[in-house]
Amino acid sequence: MHSPVDERRPLLADTPSPHSSSHSTDETTAVAENETMVPSRQVPAPVTNNVGSLFASLVVDSIPVILTYVLQNSIQTVSILVVGRLGPDELSAAAFSLMFAMIFDPTFFSCHAGWCVALGGTTALDTLGSQAFTGGDRPTDVSIHLQRCIFLLWLLFVPVAVLWAFVDPVLRMFGQDERLSHDVQRFLRVLIAGAPGYIAFESLKKYLQCQGIMRAATAVLIMVAPINLVANIIFVYHTPLGVLGSPVAISLTYWIAFFILVLLTYLSPTHARNKTWGGLQLGVALDLQSSLTFLQLAIPGILMVGTEWAAFEIVALAAGKLGALPLAAQSIIMTADQILNTIPFGIGVAASTRVGNLIGLRSAVSAKQASHASAMLSMIVGLIVMVTLIATKDDFGKIFSDDTDVVKLVSKVMPLVASFQVADGLAGSCGGVLRGQGRQHLGALFNLVAYYVLALPLGITLAFHPRTHLGLQGLWIGQVVALFIVGIGEYAVVWLGTDWDKEVEKGVERNREETKRRLMHSEASRQHSSAF
Repeated sequence: MHSPVDERRPLLADTPSPHSSSHSTDETTAVAENETMVPSRQVPAPVTNNVGSLFASLVVDSIPVILTYVLQNSIQTVSILVVGRLGPDELSAAAFSLMFAMIFDPTFFSCHAGWCVALGGTTALDTLGSQAFTGGDRPTDVSIHLQRCIFLLWLLFVPVAVLWAFVDPVLRMFGQDERLSHDVQRFLRVLIAGAPGYIAFESLKKYLQCQGIMRAATAVLIMVAPINLVANIIFVYHTPLGVLGSPVAISLTYWIAFFILVLLTYLSPTHARNKTWGGLQLGVALDLQSSLTFLQLAIPGILMVGTEWAAFEIVALAAGKLGALPLAAQSIIMTADQILNTIPFGIGVAASTRVGNLIGLRSAVSAKQASHASAMLSMIVGLIVMVTLIATKDDFGKIFSDDTDVVKLVSKVMPLVASFQVADGLAGSCGGVLRGQGRQHLGALFNLVAYYVLALPLGITLAFHPRTHLGLQGLWIGQVVALFIVGIGEYAVVWLGTDWDKEVEKGVERNREETKRRLMHSEASRQHSSAF
């Protein structure tokens, strides 16, 4: 009988050992060879080859991550609700600004804009941080990856900040209303102050998740959610700022969240036992070759996250062309989908951490088991969500609207949304596995082909072509096609297209190269000190 899985237990206590007799001869040989290359951290000895325990640990890890992303989404949702009471123009400016900040510029091709720099860029830590935690020469290598992540993502945000600061003419060039464009520019100029805080918070959150500390960020967001609400009310209604009080409140909230998370990290007994913080080491963190390695993972990660989100926003904009009724129904469906999407995304984060840790531990068999367990978990949860949506399709719209026509249209489209929940789950979990391996580029490629080559052209044609004219249903048929392509395609890559022993070798090589560069910088520092 195993004790409950929690953050106080060794992260990999229920996973099979890389030295287990159940491993293949090839894997055992590879491990033996690799261990002579890079001295490994002392990870507590795994005790069992119990897939059920692995599955349970993924469930336990996923729950706080899912709640974390729900709470993060609520920060901007609350701002929109507060600003909305000022009037329709203010609501439009706030909603459009935050959509712009989350996803894209108006061309939809610059997907590294805004918050995607943080959410996509930090996926590099899913690979480097999680593998270094169990396989690095020193536990403090993880903190070097954190420092590099924050600095480089701040650097990547600079061109985005310039775009935000001068976005008015860009928006008008793409046909947006003059007043809306001006208001969005004012909103985003204020929001620039909060973006570095958001990036730092996301980076520190990933740093902790790499070590199996999943609940710290959730606790922080529970604390700052009421602060965000109060700050929005005060700055929007009780200062001359008006609508600009919203980005002030959001910026303040993200910086507070970061500093509280720093405090909780300092106080965390698990973090203290892990000994992953080695102080500021900017010389090593900003090593050119290591920075390039990070960017080779971060930029595809940004594309992987941004391309999917941008595709759904394109559908939202296309729905606006169909008229007021489809747009109202689309708003309800998108709100529900954004909440539901946190489930596979959370499972994917847990999967990326677990797979990365096991690759760092040089356990190819265990990493493979973890990937299949996460896929199975996502499919089970997807089936539950699908059945729930189908059972409530006729009443779901009533939660948001009293308009009979809107409720009826939502009930027509909801079965399509329900149909892709299993595929969306696979895409989320297998995307996490790819991030744990360091193959973010494959996720980005699947999204680009599935959404932009196939799904969006198909959906828009079905929605607007005179022979079909399926309206909102046509747009969502396209999204269903995309998610099935991405989900099945990524699972096929994980299942059939992965040489797990090779992924272990890549992980060993990453950690070895990081060790070499750190030792090189240490030696250079000693020589510099001795010279004086």
